Amino acid sequence: MMPEKARPFIDIHPPVADALAAARPVVALESTIITHGMPFPDNNNMAANVEKIIRNEGATPATIAVIGGRLKIGLSDAEREALAKATGAMKLSRADLGFAVAQGLTGGTTVAATMIAAHLAGISVFATGGIGGVHKGAEKSFDISADLDELARTPVIVVSAGAKAILDIEKTLEVLETRGIPVVAYGSDVMPAFWSRQSPFAAPLRLDTAEAIADFFKTRRALGTDGGMLIANPVPEADEIAAEVMAGHILAAQQAAEAQRVSGKAVTPFLLSKILELTGGESLKTNIALVENNARLAARIAKAL
Repeated sequence: MMPEKARPFIDIHPPVADALAAARPVVALESTIITHGMPFPDNNNMAANVEKIIRNEGATPATIAVIGGRLKIGLSDAEREALAKATGAMKLSRADLGFAVAQGLTGGTTVAATMIAAHLAGISVFATGGIGGVHKGAEKSFDISADLDELARTPVIVVSAGAKAILDIEKTLEVLETRGIPVVAYGSDVMPAFWSRQSPFAAPLRLDTAEAIADFFKTRRALGTDGGMLIANPVPEADEIAAEVMAGHILAAQQAAEAQRVSGKAVTPFLLSKILELTGGESLKTNIALVENNARLAARIAKAL
C-alpha cells in the first residue's frame, strides 16, 4: 500500500490504477532506456512495443518516469513520446529521485529508482534490459551501481538479461551474493551476458518456469526475507551476438571512454552508444529483442503471482 505521504507526488496512470485495485497483474518498466539508451524514434517505438507485448500476455504495463516533477507510474502514449523526445533528461537513481521530484524536473528512472517507485505503488515485477553492477576497474574508481543495493533492500522481482556485458560480471555476482540477493537464471545453468546468451560464469540458481519463480518469491516473503530477486533471462538465440565478438567491441568502447575521461553516470550511456556505432547498429537490435523477451517473462511471472 502506498504511504499517504507519498501520494501528493505520484500520478498513477488510470489503467494501472484500475489493474492494481482489481489485483490484476502489473509489470513495471524503467525509462532510462527511453531517455538514455536509444535514439528517437527507436526509443519510443521500442517502449510502445514492449507495453503491447505485456498487454498481449494478459498484464498491464506501467512505465515509470519523472515528468515535470511528477513521479509517473504508467505513461500515456503522449507522455511516453514526449519523454522519448526530451533533451537534458536526468538519469535518476535513489540519490536523486527525490531531487527531481522536488525541483520539478524530468528524468528517466534507472533500475534502482524504478524498483523504489514500483514498490511504492504495490507492483512486484519489473522488466528491464540489464541491471547495473560493478564496472571494470572498480577497484580504483569505486564505480558500483546503486542497482545492487536496491536489489538488497526492495522486494521486487527484476527480470533482465543479466548484468550489462560492459560490466565486470564476476565481481557483480560476488557483490550480489554478499548482499544476499537471489540470482536465478531462467532455463540456464550459466549466466547470460546481455547481448550474448552465455558468460563464463555459472548461475547461482536455476528455475525453468514463471510459476516456480513466483513460488520462490512468495516463499521468501512468507519467511520474512528482505529484498528483491534478480532473474537472468538469456536473449533468444536468433537475436544474440556471440560473446567473443562483443568482447572486442566492449574493449574498444572502454578504451574510448578512458581516453575521453568519461566517468560516473555518463559511463554506461557512452559505452552503449559507442558499441552501437562499433556494431553497425546490431547491438541495438539485440537490445530491443532482449527487452521484449524479458517483458514476456515478467508478464508471465506477474500472472503467476
